[in-house]
Amino acid sequence: MARYVDGFIIAIPTANVEAYRKLARKAGKVWMEYGALEYVECIADDVKPGKWTSFPQAVKLKPGEAVWFSWIVYKNRKHRDSVNK
Repeated sequence: MARYVDGFIIAIPTANVEAYRKLARKAGKVWMEYGALEYVECIADDVKPGKWTSFPQAVKLKPGEAVWFSWIVYKNRKHRDSVNK
């Protein structure tokens, strides 16, 4: 079954990981409350830079930061637009 996904990557200072987790939990609850099918937050604290591209390169990762990859799942584009409205 096809789904529609919004994905995000962001660099978070490792000193702020717990604060970000707290914020992400709140955000996830809001998206789910408005109808998203799924909300996922993943820390990629051991991802190496790629030869041409990678998450660390995409966010211009600095020492003391970790990459977070998040996604929200919807039924389709129309559902996504409705949830985000």
